[in-house]
Amino acid sequence: MTTRLVYIVTVPLTANTLLRGQLRSMCTYGFDVTLIVSPDESLQQVAQREGIKVIGIPMTREINPLHDIVSLWRLFLILRRLKPHIVNAGTPKAGLLGMIAAWLNRIPVRIYQLRGLRMETTSGWQYHLLVTTERLASACAHFVICNSQSLRDECARLGLASVEKLLVLGSGSSNGVDVDRYRPDTAVDDEAAHIKHTLNVAANAPIIGFVGRLTIDKGIPELIDAFTHVTTQISNAILLLIGPFERGDNLSLATLERIHSHPQIITTGYVNDPTPYYKVMRVLAFPSHREGFPNVPLEAAASGVPTVGFDVTGTRDAVINGKTGILVAPGDSHKLAQALLTVLTDETMHCALATAARDRVVSEFANDQIWRNWANFYQAQSNNALS
Repeated sequence: MTTRLVYIVTVPLTANTLLRGQLRSMCTYGFDVTLIVSPDESLQQVAQREGIKVIGIPMTREINPLHDIVSLWRLFLILRRLKPHIVNAGTPKAGLLGMIAAWLNRIPVRIYQLRGLRMETTSGWQYHLLVTTERLASACAHFVICNSQSLRDECARLGLASVEKLLVLGSGSSNGVDVDRYRPDTAVDDEAAHIKHTLNVAANAPIIGFVGRLTIDKGIPELIDAFTHVTTQISNAILLLIGPFERGDNLSLATLERIHSHPQIITTGYVNDPTPYYKVMRVLAFPSHREGFPNVPLEAAASGVPTVGFDVTGTRDAVINGKTGILVAPGDSHKLAQALLTVLTDETMHCALATAARDRVVSEFANDQIWRNWANFYQAQSNNALS
């Protein structure tokens, strides 16, 4: 009997990034895969690329009680019709609604996939609300799969789920990295040279890169402070910010002014494929305040670029301090600057970090290995539940 597997995420962007290739891979392992996600123009592209069935159900990322009740009812009806053997629901809103709908339908295997904890950078009523929703989603699940060990430790410390439910598959990461895509080669190096020329950056300028949302939560204010200090020691250093400015966690007007007025800070906006941009970086700056298991340091590592960041949940799993990068105390822009300067100026250390980073990604976080971990887990739980 073919095992019916349903993934539920809030927005197609998650399927396009954090589930890219995994959905197709699960089909090759023999699972009948369906994706439930909010509809948009990219939904059919996901279906064709992954070779799966997709069902669009509108879900909002933010709290909207009336809309959320309607979404929950629709999820309940869809799952009742599909009768899946396994449901994997992730991202905050889809995780909560998906787990409740799966519990109401008594799906045999219910997996809440946890990729991070939003409450780590909130306070007051919002913090308590997020704790409550995490506990509710976890209570409806048979398993809470955390994508890093430090995330599992934090969940256990906060009492979000019973310890026996909290699991990490392999070394962590929800989808791994396409190590061949980020492999250093001449074609990509040529493209990197073209990017430098397009950005009007001198060929010998050391570039500090950042990839992600330009928000407070991602540590952009601290990074701007750190870069300002770096330029007092390395006058031709460049800070390349790759990603969109995002509402909901807005940077202050003062920070925005510092970014836009600084002649050595370059912003690209959203980039569909950041692969060649890693090749122009001397070091990746990743001062995020919280993560689950970030993909960006893995992509940089696969490209032979070491990471400097904050020692926070998730990041400390993606970066081994002193081996594949340098981690400093969260929020300390001075120490962040010192670590960036060290990697920029110490050639021996840079080479050692870059080599170790690439080797670790290839051995522990290649896509195929992560997908195999998931397929083995699904099959084992399906056998247990249906036997």
